[in-house]
Amino acid sequence: MQVSTDAEQAHSPHDTPPPRPAHPPRTAPERASAPPSRPANAPGFTPDPETPVLGVRAKAPFSRGTAEASGTRVPPQPSTPPRPSVPPRTGAPFGNGRPGGRRRPPSRTAAAAASLVLGLGLLGGAAAGSWLGDAPGAQPSTADTYAHARSAWHSIPVDDLFPRTLRGKGEGPGGADRVWTRIAVAPDSSCGGGFDPLLAKALAPVGCKRLVRATYTDATSTSVTTVGVLITTSGPAGMRALQQRFVTEKLDERTDLMPRAYAAKGTAAAGFDDDQRASWRIRILTDAPAVIYTVTGFADGREVTDPQSAGEATQRGATSAPAQSGLGNDARGIADAIESGFRRALAAFTETTS
Repeated sequence: MQVSTDAEQAHSPHDTPPPRPAHPPRTAPERASAPPSRPANAPGFTPDPETPVLGVRAKAPFSRGTAEASGTRVPPQPSTPPRPSVPPRTGAPFGNGRPGGRRRPPSRTAAAAASLVLGLGLLGGAAAGSWLGDAPGAQPSTADTYAHARSAWHSIPVDDLFPRTLRGKGEGPGGADRVWTRIAVAPDSSCGGGFDPLLAKALAPVGCKRLVRATYTDATSTSVTTVGVLITTSGPAGMRALQQRFVTEKLDERTDLMPRAYAAKGTAAAGFDDDQRASWRIRILTDAPAVIYTVTGFADGREVTDPQSAGEATQRGATSAPAQSGLGNDARGIADAIESGFRRALAAFTETTS
């Protein structure tokens, strides 16, 4: 290698070159196995070139210091590193050993958190609703009520279904209080003979599982009233259809669709027959498979030529015999009292058997 040019020798204060040293200077042996040194001003961590990134082995870059020491020409370093075919994952800080991932924008993170909270709330609400629905004391379903009603008639004590004494506050004519006393209870039976033929035909769509009846008299023993509870075999839809038909066609006001009395021998109702019927009421329940009815007459056995339904006989200004005597009030008051007692007894029976 030429150390200096001719121009430099011409201007040199010495005419002869300096003497060549006896021994050439020693150079440090090349360490091929040592990894390239990290530049002092490196801004961050440089991955080991032997470490694969996403399964692709990276090319080991040349260290400038090593290349100069070995006399190899170093290719110029590009201004920006080439983009890999598969972008590397950016990991978490050193030492946690878990692969990194792209950071979600704050808006997406907040939305995900809100969705999670909402989902947990809905699940919690559904679970709470299920617990509340199964809790003791929860209202039974219509299907449960119907099922229990069909088996309750022979399990409810007779004094609960037909109390010995009924009190009707304000149930008499002019708002007077009424008291009725039970004088007879009929054995449970089928529905045969319990209704006029046309009424039996009108009730036929809901079926007849059992019929239970009792007869009451007023405080003066001048009127008698038979009350009956018909347990049907129908479901809710059939009961609603029957109730709608009675309302639409006013079947409960027709004198040829009247219930029949239970004339117990040896009682004030012994002479209570079809011709003695003065007023009646028919109640078709839709939340239970039952029809509750009453029919009233005079205790002395007199015939009634102008029978009238309880709804008509209790209207203001009614002048018929059932209206003037209060027999319409008896039919309405006793029917309401037995219906209330039947509902209470059915609720108690359902609670004890659930």
